[in-house]
Amino acid sequence: MSAAAPGADPITELLKSSHTIAVVGLSSKRHRPSYGVSEYLQAAGYRIIPVNPNEREVLGERAYARLEDVPEQVDIVDIFRRSDQVPEVVESAIRIGARAVWMQEGVIHPQAAERARPAGVFVVMDLCILKEHRRRFV
Repeated sequence: MSAAAPGADPITELLKSSHTIAVVGLSSKRHRPSYGVSEYLQAAGYRIIPVNPNEREVLGERAYARLEDVPEQVDIVDIFRRSDQVPEVVESAIRIGARAVWMQEGVIHPQAAERARPAGVFVVMDLCILKEHRRRFV
C-alpha cells in the first residue's frame, strides 16, 4: 500500500484505492454472510471475484477454485473461512501479489498476519469490510 498522509486512516485509503476484491469462501447461498457482504461491495462499485472450489458462478461472476487461478490482479483478499484455514489463504495472497488480506469478523490469526506484513501485504483482522465501508463512505 502506498504511504498515507500523516493521520490518514489506512483502511479508508485501502478501500478508496482498491478495485478488485477476491472473496475466499464466497457462497451462492443468499443467507450466508459472504453473499450479503459481496453483494453490497459489488453494488458499491468493486469488482468481486468468487474464490470457492464448490461454486461455478456467484453474483454473475465466474468462481475460481483457488486464488492462484484468478487471471487478474487482486487488490484485497477478503477471507470468509475459519481461522485455522487463514495461513493457507495468506500464503496464496502473497504468491499472487495481493495488496491486502481482510479477515472478516471472528476470523483471527495473528501468526498469518505476521507472515503477511513483511511480504508487503496490508492486514485487516476481525473486522467486517461491509461495516467498515459503510462507516466511512455511506
